[in-house]
Amino acid sequence: MAEPATRTAPIFLVGCQRSGTTMVRLVLDSHSSISCGPETRFLPDLRRIVGRDWERLARFGFPREDWLRRIRDFFGGVHADYAAARGKTRWADKTPLYAMSLDFVTEVFPDAQIVHLIRDGRDVVVSHRKRFGYWSAVKCVVKWPRYIRAARAVGATLPPDRYYELRYEQAVTEPEKTMRGLFEFLGEPWEDGILDYDSKQHDVAQKYTTEAEKRRAAASVTEPIYGSRVGTYRRELDPFLRLLVWVFSGPTLRALGYR
Repeated sequence: MAEPATRTAPIFLVGCQRSGTTMVRLVLDSHSSISCGPETRFLPDLRRIVGRDWERLARFGFPREDWLRRIRDFFGGVHADYAAARGKTRWADKTPLYAMSLDFVTEVFPDAQIVHLIRDGRDVVVSHRKRFGYWSAVKCVVKWPRYIRAARAVGATLPPDRYYELRYEQAVTEPEKTMRGLFEFLGEPWEDGILDYDSKQHDVAQKYTTEAEKRRAAASVTEPIYGSRVGTYRRELDPFLRLLVWVFSGPTLRALGYR
């Protein structure tokens, strides 16, 4: 079990879109101590301050570390105030896009715990097609391995108590066992009923709620977490997309143990 001090660390939940990050976000947000609010997406934009704009901003005379502190105070302050308003003591940020800039995320928040959700890229391609259209699925065969490589590269530089990989397939087929492992990593106690996130109040956009209801209806299930979407590529991936996946995503799939 992680030391209690870990419970003050911010949590960043990342992963390629359509990998189940919204589901895990709701599980996190169902914990009595953790607030996981809306996606922010703008943290990489602040990188300009200590990146391409640094030569100009350095003229103010403040060191780079001071600017990083200001970014941390601003970004973390928004989350902390939001969590406190909800009666919670710890904040998490679910923004899939941050998988591409974890080096900056961990520089701003050197104590951050990173949760990287990984799903079979073939199912991610199918989900992109269903949600965003065919062209999005075509682009996903390149995007998915890029997200995986970027997040894992930074994760390899972090100690075990800072980076955690969570497989979607395990999360939906063995939810309690898998989520217990996640909360142990976070240093948070397990709470009964935490998986029944649909019975709790969240600030989820209506589009997510509607989409989730449609998916459950299509799968003929009532539970908030279900595994019927695992392996959908076997029946829903057409020959052209299969070829693209094999060419562009194949090496990453094999490296992750997907067969």
